[in-house]
Amino acid sequence: MSEPQNSSTALKDQELRTLVIGAGETGSMTIERMQSGESSMPGNPVVAVDDDRQKQGVIVAGITVEGTCEDIPFLVRKFDISQIVFAIPSATREQRSRIYDICLKTDVRILAVPSSLLGTPVKSVEKVPIKQVGATELLSRPEIMLDTKEAISIIKGKTILVTGGGGSIGSEICRQIASMDPAKVIIFDIYENTAYELYRELLNEYGTKAQKRFVVEIGSIRDSERLWEVFDAYSPQVIFHAAAHKHVPLMEHNPREAVINNVFGTLNVAKLALEWDVERFVLISTDKAVNPTNVMGATKRMCEMIMQRYAKVSPTIFTAVRFGNVLGSHGSVIPLFKAQIAKGGPVTVTHRDVTRYFMTIPEASRLVIQAAALAKGGEIFVLDMGEPVRIYDLAEKLIRLSGFEPGKDIEIKVTGLRPGEKLYEELLMDDEGVIPTEHKDITVSTAKAPTPEAVDEKIKVLFEAIHKDTEKIISCLKDVVPSYCS
Repeated sequence: MSEPQNSSTALKDQELRTLVIGAGETGSMTIERMQSGESSMPGNPVVAVDDDRQKQGVIVAGITVEGTCEDIPFLVRKFDISQIVFAIPSATREQRSRIYDICLKTDVRILAVPSSLLGTPVKSVEKVPIKQVGATELLSRPEIMLDTKEAISIIKGKTILVTGGGGSIGSEICRQIASMDPAKVIIFDIYENTAYELYRELLNEYGTKAQKRFVVEIGSIRDSERLWEVFDAYSPQVIFHAAAHKHVPLMEHNPREAVINNVFGTLNVAKLALEWDVERFVLISTDKAVNPTNVMGATKRMCEMIMQRYAKVSPTIFTAVRFGNVLGSHGSVIPLFKAQIAKGGPVTVTHRDVTRYFMTIPEASRLVIQAAALAKGGEIFVLDMGEPVRIYDLAEKLIRLSGFEPGKDIEIKVTGLRPGEKLYEELLMDDEGVIPTEHKDITVSTAKAPTPEAVDEKIKVLFEAIHKDTEKIISCLKDVVPSYCS
C-alpha cells in the first residue's frame, strides 16, 4: 500500500488550517507562536473552542472562540480544518479522553501541547513543541499517582538495586526513585546500550556530581556468581526485580530459556536478598501469570510462588506487583502500530475481539514503588486498571489520531491469535479475591500461598526438566503451575 494521503499530508505543516482547543493562556500562546511561524508549533490557526461559556465569542490573538468542544466536528467541516491542537495542559486524563473521543470523529490529525507545561509560566517558556497525541492519552480512568511521602520513606538514603534497570519498567523505576534522594542506584542489566543511555540521562538530569550515586553493572540474573559480586560490592537494601523474558510468542518457542531466566534468575536474586538481609524485594509480575495459557505467564506465576516462599522464611519483605500491558514498553502493540501507520499500513491485529488491560509506563512504575512502601511481606498487589480495552478499537483510534481513516487510508488486517495468546487477560485467578489497601487503586490478592516445602519441590521438578526436551519442560511447567493450560 502506498503512503496514505489526506488533507493533512497534502499541505505543508505551516499551512495546515488549525483548530485550537483552549482559549486560556496556553491556547493564546499556541495561536501566537503558530502565527509567528515558530517551527516547533506548525499550523495556521483559524478557529478556537473552549468549554467555558464565558469565553464564547471572545477573540484570542485575533482568532474567535466559535464554540465548545462538542462543536468540534461541525467546526472542522465549516472551516475546512486539517489539524487540531489541544492546548489545555491542566486537563485531567478523563477530560482529555472525552475531548479526544470527540476529535476522533473528524479524521484530522490531532496534536497536543505537552502536559508538562502545567504550573510553568507560559511567558517563560522558550519553545514548546506540539506533539502527536498517543495512545496513553486515551485511557479514560484517572491516572494512578504515587504517595510520595510513603515512597521516600523507603528510598531516601538507601542503596537500591534495579534488575533489568535498562528496560521499559526498570528504567522508569530508576528515574522515579532518583528524585527521592537514594544513597545509590545500581542499574543491573545484560544490555549495556539501554543501561548506558539511562545512566547518561540521569547524569544530565542530576549533574556529574551525582556520578557516584548512579552505577551501571552489566550482567545476567542467570549468573549467580556475577550477582554475588554486585551484592558484595554494594549491599543493596531495596531490590526492584524487573529483569525477565517477557515476549509471549518467543517464549513459546524457547521454554527452556524462559524457565532458566525467569524462574531460576528470580531464585538467584531472592537467595541473595535473603543472604544479604535486604530490607525489601519487589517482584514485577504480570496479569499473564493468572490462569496462564503460555510459557511466559506460567514462569511468572512460578516467580510469584518463589516470592511467597521466601516471604515466609525471611525477615526481608518480599512482595509482588501484578499489572496488565504497559503502553509504549518494548514489544508492546503501540510502537508496532505507530510504525505500521508510518509505513502506510496495514496495521495488524491478531483477533477482532482481543482485549487487554492497559497502563502507562509511569503508572506501572509508581505502582511498583507504592507496593514496596505498602508491603508487609508475601502480598501480590493488584491494580484497579479500569475496563479492558479492545485492541482493534485501539488500532482504529491510533489511525484516526494520525489523521487517517481506518479501512480507507490505513487497512487493519486480522492475522489470527499467536501461540499462547489469550482473547482476554485476567488480573485474578479463579480462587482469588482481593482486599483493599490504603491506596484506593491498589488491592491485595487473597489467594493462599503454597508452603515453602511445596515451592522447593516445584523448583526441583523444574531444575530436572531444563535438561530435557521442550515437550518435557512444558509438561513439568503444567505440573508445578496447575492453573497453566495451553
